Amino acid sequence: MTGLSRGVRLGVDVGQVRIGVSRSDPHGVLATPLVTLSRDQNPRSDAIPTDLVQVAALVAEHEAVEVVVGLPVNLAGKHGPAAEHVKAYSRQLADVIAPVPVTLTDERMSTVVASRRLAERGVRGKKQRAVVDQAAAVEILQSWLDAQRRRTE
Repeated sequence: MTGLSRGVRLGVDVGQVRIGVSRSDPHGVLATPLVTLSRDQNPRSDAIPTDLVQVAALVAEHEAVEVVVGLPVNLAGKHGPAAEHVKAYSRQLADVIAPVPVTLTDERMSTVVASRRLAERGVRGKKQRAVVDQAAAVEILQSWLDAQRRRTE
């Protein structure tokens, strides 16, 4: 793997209510679930939202070299309101964790795929809702890692 520098990467699935976070191994081979965070629904205008502070703490704790955020592009490849929301969140995150880079990656269908995989393993209902954001973050990061590997082979 010559093109991808060594180091842990975090994958982030930004939702309106929750944020799923995953992490890679230092070699960038495997993404695993890490945590689901609650979105700060009422941040003070003069304060950094608590969910951004928590993601920044995870970046520091895991010594992440990059954060990969899923961009919800619609099936036609267009950026709708959800994508604009994620782009704004990513800009805020980049400011908080600088100089660690934030990379946006197409996450079409990640939650659908994650939900299907969980259901195949017998995880349904409330249990699925509790972990689907982490599973989506794993899908986002794993797809990105695989694409980086394909580009450098």
